[in-house]
Amino acid sequence: MVMLTLSVLDQTPIAVGMTPAQALANSLDLARHCEALGYHRYWLAEHHASPALAGSAPEILIAAVAAATRTMRIGSGGVMLPHYSPLKVAEQFSQLAGLYPGRIDLGLGRAPGSDQRTAIALQQDRRQHAPNVFPQQLAELLGYLENTLPAGHPFAALSATLPGLPHAPEPWVLGSSPDSATVACDLGLPYCFADFISARGGDIAAAYRSQFQPRRAGDAPQVMAAIWTVCAETDAAAERLAAPARMMFAHLMTGQSIAVPDPDTAIAWLADRPELERLRAGRRVVAGSPETVRAGLTQAAAEYGAGEIMLVNILHGHDDRRRSYALAMEAMSGLAAAA
Repeated sequence: MVMLTLSVLDQTPIAVGMTPAQALANSLDLARHCEALGYHRYWLAEHHASPALAGSAPEILIAAVAAATRTMRIGSGGVMLPHYSPLKVAEQFSQLAGLYPGRIDLGLGRAPGSDQRTAIALQQDRRQHAPNVFPQQLAELLGYLENTLPAGHPFAALSATLPGLPHAPEPWVLGSSPDSATVACDLGLPYCFADFISARGGDIAAAYRSQFQPRRAGDAPQVMAAIWTVCAETDAAAERLAAPARMMFAHLMTGQSIAVPDPDTAIAWLADRPELERLRAGRRVVAGSPETVRAGLTQAAAEYGAGEIMLVNILHGHDDRRRSYALAMEAMSGLAAAA
């Protein structure tokens, strides 16, 4: 059996009939559960103005989750940097690293994490769209965290004022395209590929490795893949649990966002729309029994050359999510997992 390091990406789903506050509480409970199961990292996503996902401020959830756990690395999956000042992000995550030394990851993305209207609402200057300067923003952010801004840089002295010194977060680039991989390899950063957004990016991961430019002696390329994963006792049970996310995804493709429906509602809705099956063609969904999940994750890891896989899912029932992560860990480790 291939021994993979397993981690979690939590999007803090809001089920029909659930309040957003309940979704936040579920994230804390799931984090404690996953730590007990042996997961290595627990990352919180950033989404805005969504009836489906409650994680609009990952830096706040990171603080809460880190306080509720003891050993897991906790991080952002990710902070959507184009919305923010690099200095502000550096200060936030320096402070988190000071509070929880050796445990904080700073995953950074360039997507809006929202619709275009919300993206504009998040901007301070709404007279025009924000320019695409992600590589420059990321380089400035690293300069603060690593105290590497040139001596003549107007903000160079600010590095010494970060509140969590001498501790710092571990930065990662998140993405699902050749552009994000290029940024990661040019800056010598670890790279997490969002397979659940754009499947089968093995060639992108290979290009990242071959073009990697280390920032420091000893740095090496590091690839992690985030895979949509639903595990249940049988393949049929997992497919049933996966139906609500399929319904949500179909709505999202038409510009609508909905709270997580229950499986029966989703199955009936999808049955009336068989043409939507084509939407699954380009997406990898590892859904099934422990044996099916083990085979799917092993294959995905081989495609990316990844020793670490980050599992992500959206399920209607919180207990079903807990059970899915328990069964997946049991499948991949061969160890008895808590239910």
